Amino acid sequence: MNLTLRVWRQSGRDDAGRMVTYKVEDVSPDMSFLEMLDVLNEKLILEGDDPIAFDHDCREGICGMCGMVINGVAHGEQRATTTCQLHMRHFEDGAEITIEPWRAAPFPVVKDLVVDRSAFDRIIQAGGFVSVPAGSAPDAHSVPVRKEDADSAFDAATCIGCGACVAACPNGSASLFTAAKITHLSLLPQGQPERLTRAKAMVDQMDAEGFGGCTNTGECTAVCPKGIPLDTIAQMNSDYLKANAK
Repeated sequence: MNLTLRVWRQSGRDDAGRMVTYKVEDVSPDMSFLEMLDVLNEKLILEGDDPIAFDHDCREGICGMCGMVINGVAHGEQRATTTCQLHMRHFEDGAEITIEPWRAAPFPVVKDLVVDRSAFDRIIQAGGFVSVPAGSAPDAHSVPVRKEDADSAFDAATCIGCGACVAACPNGSASLFTAAKITHLSLLPQGQPERLTRAKAMVDQMDAEGFGGCTNTGECTAVCPKGIPLDTIAQMNSDYLKANAK
């Protein structure tokens, strides 16, 4: 496969940035998208050019590190797929592909396709945990959990914090991410004592970070590689309203 790539290049936060066009030849359809970028970077290094910076780690769709907007879609047009698990066989030979970083004010560009997602860390620090006494582990099944609640909690817990929801949202909202981190705890018995204070603290931190508000457009769940359902946001909003009513 031969491809034309239009890639966002930005040397740092204070650089205006620009799109740069590259030609990539002899791309295997079995390559992942990141492997294709590796091939391009090897070529750039040999030519004495600066390689394209992009985030990656496990390359197995688990860690949430990789993330870029491909042809206008966060993680690309393949549903329920992270960038690292997107393969070149989903593109046509001779295709022109546009690659950009996440676009959101709370995600400032560090370099090229790398953005600073530490705002997510601060939302988690505000309340994304349970306070439990130290000691030996309880006996298995000592605290009954309804299967429906366990399934919903597991679905929410699959969030990998990649930030695609923010990049896709026209408002730059982090509601799906925050809701997933709140909901997977609030549905379980261990999360009940801090349920309302957790929701208030994390939503307030999300707002303080400068993320936009949710208007239920649904773009977030459409691009979420783990398919986090939109109703987690409704659960978060309910808990937040109850916390503020007290």
